[in-house]
Amino acid sequence: MKAQSKAQQRAAGAALSAKRGETRVKDLQGASREMYDDMTEAELEEMASTDHDGLPERAD
Repeated sequence: MKAQSKAQQRAAGAALSAKRGETRVKDLQGASREMYDDMTEAELEEMASTDHDGLPERAD
């Protein structure tokens, strides 16, 4: 699944970082925390790797 906004891509990147143990899970909040709990590392990697050129800042 591709990210639909830059904010979603950043949240996926933060959740992916926590899944890999690079950042602390307790530092996650909001959407990134939900993504951490609900998505696999592969799903997060796909979403975080979305090219952000042309994406809106936030999805409506």
